[in-house]
Amino acid sequence: MRKHRIMGQAGTHSRKFVMVAALMGLAALGMASSALATPTGEFSVFKQCPINNEEVKGCLVSRAESGELKIKSTAVPIVNTQTLQGGLGRESETGQEPFFAAKNGETLSKTSQKVPGGLLGLVKCNEIGNIILRISCEAVFENGVTGVNATLELAKPASSIYINEDLLLSELPYPPYPPALVLPSKIKLENPLLGNECYIGSSSEPIELALTTGATSPPAPNKSIKGKVGEITTKAQGEILVIKHNTLVGNAFAVPKATGCGLLGLLNGIIDSKLGLPSAAGNNTAVLNNTVEQAGHYAVEESE
Repeated sequence: MRKHRIMGQAGTHSRKFVMVAALMGLAALGMASSALATPTGEFSVFKQCPINNEEVKGCLVSRAESGELKIKSTAVPIVNTQTLQGGLGRESETGQEPFFAAKNGETLSKTSQKVPGGLLGLVKCNEIGNIILRISCEAVFENGVTGVNATLELAKPASSIYINEDLLLSELPYPPYPPALVLPSKIKLENPLLGNECYIGSSSEPIELALTTGATSPPAPNKSIKGKVGEITTKAQGEILVIKHNTLVGNAFAVPKATGCGLLGLLNGIIDSKLGLPSAAGNNTAVLNNTVEQAGHYAVEESE
């Protein structure tokens, strides 16, 4: 009898273990399904928002559709849409909101823009002292591979992005108010001759691209320019805030020297000379015409 009871107890424990394991499996399946779920409908624009992070209170997508980035006299027009996306945390007493990286890592899309004049506008082969590099330069021009692309990239983690939604909706002067958005950036110049590591700016010396919808207050020789709060509308029954034809401007940021351009960085000096680098604050300008979409965490989550 005792043996029978022990076996019976063992069977009961075994069945309980199987039931618990099954329930845990279902819970895990539910968690996995939630993690794999993506926003739908009009909320699908926020599919890369890290809503599984408890610190995220909202989602933001901003698309720069036109404008320009100008370093001294060299202007690169924005013709290919570049996207900034991620999550927003709760704002501090100063109005700053923590920024969280996009789920796929593409917080700022690596979107190339053509540099007017291409390589011919940046490099003259006869100015290159290194004979091997000079021959390479001539070979590139002979093959017609003279186009140069510039790509604005983040120089630091997404958490280094400064954003203030209140000022994004205000046409206030900067300063005395802080900017609406600050992107610690670097610019990658792409061409076979320049190599794969030709950058203006770096993680240790980023271009602090400070932007406002209000008026700038730059040092000379630049003069104040004005941004613009765009047309404010909503969609998804008021759950998504949309700002169309919004203009962010900045002309009080500095631009450091080039690094990693050409074999062993031998073209750094030529790039610096052509662009006038380093370029002090008051000599450079950024204008971003964009569309902004923002929604709360729970509204995005419920659309899944």
